[in-house]
Amino acid sequence: MTTPPRPEPGAPTPPVRPARTASPRTARAINDRIALELLVEHGPLTAGRLKELTGLSRPSVADLLRRLADDGLVRDAGEAGESRRGPNARLYGLVADRAHVAAVDVRTGGVSFALADLAGGAAGGAELSVADGADGADGTEGGDAADRGDDPVERTVTALREALREKGVTTLHTVTVGAPGMIDPATGALGRSTTLPAWHARVPAVIRERLGVPVVLENEVNLAGIAEHRLGAARGRDTFVLLWLGHGVGAAVILDGALRRGASGGTGEVGFLPVPGTAGLPSATVCDGGFHSLAGAAAVCALARGHGLRPPRHTPGDGVRAAEAVVRAAVAGEAGAGAEAFLDALAERIAVGAAAVASVLDPGCVVLGGEVGRAGGRPLAERVAGRLAGMSPLATEVLCGTVEGSPVLGGGLVTALDAARRELFSPR
Repeated sequence: MTTPPRPEPGAPTPPVRPARTASPRTARAINDRIALELLVEHGPLTAGRLKELTGLSRPSVADLLRRLADDGLVRDAGEAGESRRGPNARLYGLVADRAHVAAVDVRTGGVSFALADLAGGAAGGAELSVADGADGADGTEGGDAADRGDDPVERTVTALREALREKGVTTLHTVTVGAPGMIDPATGALGRSTTLPAWHARVPAVIRERLGVPVVLENEVNLAGIAEHRLGAARGRDTFVLLWLGHGVGAAVILDGALRRGASGGTGEVGFLPVPGTAGLPSATVCDGGFHSLAGAAAVCALARGHGLRPPRHTPGDGVRAAEAVVRAAVAGEAGAGAEAFLDALAERIAVGAAAVASVLDPGCVVLGGEVGRAGGRPLAERVAGRLAGMSPLATEVLCGTVEGSPVLGGGLVTALDAARRELFSPR
């Protein structure tokens, strides 16, 4: 045992600092927030159950429920259904319609969105297709699409308004927009790209202006990573990488429970990762020759054809649907004699990118997402895990994404709900 040094003779005695404790107001605010989060997680609860879950006294729970009811956040939700002597206990639930949020997924060929109430309950949504050439979809800055009424941005705002009107919602609290490309961490704006439609960059500003609502812009793969972290395969993990396998490839990096974006917003741009097995090297502007050329949708379709499989015919720019379909058919045993060899070869390619990610980040877990990753499911994930174990000395579990519906919209709603609850559940 080490004895602490004695002060020098004549040295001033250091002041004794009193222990810091939370003020009653701060303690009440913390307890209110905990109770509200429990109502989000469990749904309506009795005062007795809240007492058990929070550890508060019965009078404290009664005061808490009174405060939250006065703030319009909690209301009487009926009676508990359990059989017992005397009257049934009252249930208290979150006022879910106190606020609504939205998530918007912006893609080259269309826009989709979803609405949710404060409890996270689904409150509507829609999908809009975008014709080639509509308002800069060919890379130009606009044209006369707005005059023709087929401006995808205006159509998105109109559809959002109509969905809100159908639900009787007059305002939104927060909208999260997910889009391909890098988000500038200094400005929060979508970086310019020669490969994406020009109208993409206008979506957040127009929604913010027309609907008068805060808008959070995030890379769509990052939103999918958030969804898997909070709702899916990586729930309960604080470190993992989502490997997105779709039209292109990308990654969402979650380290120590936090999403990592990097100095320029480019963390996870693994499509540009130089890897063996391609015809060349990527450039600063084109990812051909990088990992994209091994595992992007076009490469997956070419690999399938090389093994005698026939991906469905598709329109230009929608090759990801063909790649998804051929992988799904191969996994189901409906693609022909070359299906097993095709899946083995695809797993080998994916493992090359996963090994590079693992060697730098050592995440311990890689989740396969995107249309191709989800179509491959557990059979593809198990194949990738086997190949990866032979390439890397770092133990890395490989899982398939499990979020139901659109992971991008799911992560967008989680992000928007976090913002709404952070404000509404805080003391005023």
